[in-house]
Amino acid sequence: MDQHASELSPYRVFTRSQWASLRADTPLTLTIDDLDELRGLNDRIDLDEVVAIYLPLTRLLNFYVAAAQQLFLATQRFLGADGGKTPYIIGIAGSVAVGKSTTARILQRLLARWAPHQKVDLVTTDGFLLPNAVLDKEGLMNRKGFPESYDLPALLRFLTDIKAGQKNVEAPVYSHLSYDVLQDRQIVVDRPDILILEGLNVLQTGRPPRDGRAIPFVSDFFDFSIYIDADTEVLRTWYVDRFFSLRETAFRNPRSYFHRYSALTDEEARETATRIWETINLANLTENILPTRQRADLILRKGQDHVINSVSLRKL
Repeated sequence: MDQHASELSPYRVFTRSQWASLRADTPLTLTIDDLDELRGLNDRIDLDEVVAIYLPLTRLLNFYVAAAQQLFLATQRFLGADGGKTPYIIGIAGSVAVGKSTTARILQRLLARWAPHQKVDLVTTDGFLLPNAVLDKEGLMNRKGFPESYDLPALLRFLTDIKAGQKNVEAPVYSHLSYDVLQDRQIVVDRPDILILEGLNVLQTGRPPRDGRAIPFVSDFFDFSIYIDADTEVLRTWYVDRFFSLRETAFRNPRSYFHRYSALTDEEARETATRIWETINLANLTENILPTRQRADLILRKGQDHVINSVSLRKL
């Protein structure tokens, strides 16, 4: 990026080493065993990545959370109110196979171990997908993961209740085994200090309502947002690699929605994974996800080796 473009950019861009130097004295509270538990399928993140990228990020987020809490208290004093708590909400967006879930879990664990923010909850938007029966009826099964496949009103109600400081707010649970929302299960979010919301389209926008009254976007509830980025060809490779790993693991379960894929030959598996990537995931990425990248407060840019090699932080 030349100097003129850099001046016009809303982001300050850091190399990996520049970002790593911002860790200061932030302690490493994760072990190898922790990382093995948090790491997603085919995600090659190691402790060096945690030290270089995630420790500086958690240090920054703790500054932001503390500042937001002070602003909340100042507003309460101004209004003559007392009590209550508003969770700090962090949104994480990016393509299928880019590593959103791993990032979300690592941040949750690190932030929860940084006193005084002991309560950090994590919710994925998968639970807010419309049930398969509805998607079938509406002809949307091949659009699963696209914006229209979510129960957006339910997601907005959930975030409204969270931001209002409501107790025991329920969120639906999604099963990757059955590839469907579990109708008889919920998770309960009870006024955390921090809520991490992870999903494909959480930075999605649309046409604002003409009367200007509604809050139409999920991202309106975010205090901070992260986009995890990688080249589309790299993402395709990661998706196909993950498909092969799932063929040897989860797909072998007879209860898996994708059990039929477990018997594919290598050539058939590669053709199937590539077709799914190109017709569904790549289409969703180019139409809906990638255009939201510049709305994020922070962009983590990954290389082919899964290593984050640059960090872009939005200028205040």
